[in-house]
This record gives sequence, C-alpha cells and structure tokens, in this order.
Amino acid sequence: MRTRSVLYLPASNARAVEKARSLACDVAVLDLEDAVAPEMKAEARAAAVAAAHEGGFGPRLGVRINGLDTAWGAEDLAALRDAPVDLIVAPKVESAATVLALSDGLRPGADLWAMIETPRALVDLKAIAEADGALSGLMLGVNDLAKALKTGASADREPLKPWLAAVVAHARAKGLTVIDGVFNRIKDQAGFVAECTQGRLYGFDGKSLIHPSQIEGANAAFGASAEEVEWARKVVAAFAAPEAAGLGVIRVEGEMVERLHLEQAQDILADL
Repeated sequence: MRTRSVLYLPASNARAVEKARSLACDVAVLDLEDAVAPEMKAEARAAAVAAAHEGGFGPRLGVRINGLDTAWGAEDLAALRDAPVDLIVAPKVESAATVLALSDGLRPGADLWAMIETPRALVDLKAIAEADGALSGLMLGVNDLAKALKTGASADREPLKPWLAAVVAHARAKGLTVIDGVFNRIKDQAGFVAECTQGRLYGFDGKSLIHPSQIEGANAAFGASAEEVEWARKVVAAFAAPEAAGLGVIRVEGEMVERLHLEQAQDILADL
C-alpha cells in the first residue's frame, strides 16, 4: 500500500477535513494533537469520529491521537475504537509497553504507527520496533526531536542524519513502514523537493506533510520514476526469458543483474 504522502490536518477544521476527502495524498491524518488547542480537544475528537463514520475519503484515513500520558489520549483511543479508521498515529512513543497499551485499545484490523520524536525513543528504538501488537509503522517527528536534542539549524538535517538512518534500519528489520518527518517552510518548494529526495535516499517510504501543496512533490519523489519503471520492466522480462531459467545473475543492457534486483523490480511494478 502506498504511503508516499501522509498529510496532517486539524480534525477541528471542518473545511480542511472535507477537502481531504478528494486530495491525492496516500494517507490523510486527522490531527487531535499538535494542531488542536487544549480547549478544543473534545470537539476535535468528536469531529474526527463523525468524519470517519461519514466516510468518503479517497486517501487512507488515519487519526493522530494525543499521548496516553496526557489528559486526552485514553479518551481519544476509546472514542476511535468503533470508528472506521484505518490507522492510529501515536505521538512521542518511548517504549514497547506504550505500543502494547495502544494496540490493546485499537479497533480490530486498525494499524498503529508510532512517532519517534524524543531522545528516549531513540535509546529504546529497537524495543519499540520489535514490540508485539498492531505496530505497522514508524514515523520520525523531526521538529520535536531536534528541539529535544538541542541541535543547531541545518538545511540538510546534518545533526539528525544518524537518526534518519537508525529509524529506517529498525523499521526495515521488522518489516515496518517508515515515514520521514515534516518540512515546515511551505513556500520553499525547492527545499521541500530536496528533503524528499534525501528522505528517499535514506530509505523512507514517504513524507509527513503539513499542507496540500506538498502532496504532488512527495508523490513524485517517493514514487517510481519513468526510468525506474522502464528498468524494472526490462529486468523482469529478462529473467522471464527461457535462457535465464535457473540463473542467479544475468546481463541486462550491459549491467550485471542478480535475483535481488529482480525482487526490487517486481516491487516497483507492484506499486504502480
């Protein structure tokens, strides 16, 4: 399932929620946490539940709840247990125990994505990724993480690079989806595209977004290019040829290609 573009929008903003139904993002996440003021939490929760029951979303539908260590998290989780939501996003997950507690409260069949955005989460990243339960993805929360680590500003996220790689590695080790953090400068399209390119280079499956204007760039950056699709088709066709039967390595247009490349090619074509 594609997760190239994961758009956050305030659950309390009815206009934004309605617009999300027809957007081209792969996942729309109704936010009950950062985007909602404390006095609006209950109203936003009710709006998210109502929107889920109303349905009509083209994108896969998720909800980011408040943390279980807040005054609202448990009520968020309980309210969404019977709502037709595909995905629950949990902020500031710091332990396997939290993953299990969240999983126990989910609607059967719903997925759980854990946000990695604190130093404690980095320290316990292996345990979080290997927790049993409904966990199917990790999301990097770059803003909170940079603040907590007290890193300096860097256009290419230099201080965070070790953690970009670490989150991807632990996600891959457990077969989890892994989503890169947000890019805040909405009008800096070149910077956004560069960061998406960096995220894909590191191995992320997609990008967290804060504005619909970022959807197209994320879909392009994390989707297969025309050149990649052409390469994949040639590799699959070459291995399907009778003369390739039983071979582990073949030549495709002057390049030595192994069975692992065939698997990569098949993955590219399966995602079209």
